[in-house]
Amino acid sequence: MWKLPPRRNERKPPHVPAGVRIYAIGDVHGRADLLASLLLQIEVDIALHPVSRPIAVFLGDYIDRGPDSKEVLELLITPGRTPEMVFLKGNHETFMLNFLKTPALLDNWRQYGGLETLVSYGLKPPISPSFNDRARLARDLASATPESHRKFFEALKLSFVCGDFLFVHAGLRPLIPIQQQTEDDLLWIRDDFLLWDKAFEKIVVHGHTPVLEPDVRFNRINIDTGAFATGRLTCMTIEAAEIMPLIDVRDWLDKLPDVETSQGDTIGLEEPVSSSDTVRHAGGSNAVAGYPARRSDSAAAIHAKRLKEDVNAYDAPTRLRLDPRRSTNAFSHPRR
Repeated sequence: MWKLPPRRNERKPPHVPAGVRIYAIGDVHGRADLLASLLLQIEVDIALHPVSRPIAVFLGDYIDRGPDSKEVLELLITPGRTPEMVFLKGNHETFMLNFLKTPALLDNWRQYGGLETLVSYGLKPPISPSFNDRARLARDLASATPESHRKFFEALKLSFVCGDFLFVHAGLRPLIPIQQQTEDDLLWIRDDFLLWDKAFEKIVVHGHTPVLEPDVRFNRINIDTGAFATGRLTCMTIEAAEIMPLIDVRDWLDKLPDVETSQGDTIGLEEPVSSSDTVRHAGGSNAVAGYPARRSDSAAAIHAKRLKEDVNAYDAPTRLRLDPRRSTNAFSHPRR
């Protein structure tokens, strides 16, 4: 847990308003598996640590590089999520939108993982596409893209402010007021922002530039931990003046307790289950009466549902095991 020092001429450290908790989520890049687990983590965290106004702020780059860009968008637009959702625009979202208008930009997009996005929509881009191939792919992608996805892209925000924190995809141009920042800088800037060693108007929470672990500084916080390559999708909580990451999704899933299922427990499973079935933590292949769990978050989905209904349905030791804030030291294991 971190608490940033007070800024010059201010007594209190940077904070968000009372009753608000921010869940800031880094670049997803097509990792629907990590996103699904993280959304469940957030639901469990809210159930175990209630707050008046939870807000999930996504820092952009939902698509490209990873294998499941289409499914990422489906997860994000699913109605009924517990926290309020704020979706920011990343530079990768501009690639898809520009390609639909100008198919000749495919060569540029493919350098940034665009082919993986095309494949996630069921398309088969050729290795060396001709001019006509590019035009055909753009038409096919337009046809394969649901209207709900288009509206999602159109509604993306460039920035979000809460209390003393500014959330943006890439960063800010130093010495330029927030209101005068260009979209290009907000989505693309690197060195001029990253190397700036003085304060900004707000503490900037950003992604865009991958780091091995969250980089918390006095003037900015980088939470892009390269999910598509590392398997680490970071969620940073900000409440009052306290800043704390939820534990690594893989640690959380790996240590979930087994759960006895009932007829009503169908979340994340291929088939309804009987009262005698047991879902193993992380969704083992023998999870449900001969039917493998659809994803490794099957048990997590059931726990999240039950906790939302009645947090006291679990004893204290089990709640500790389910808690996304628990210390990782006692549960850590070597990485391969």
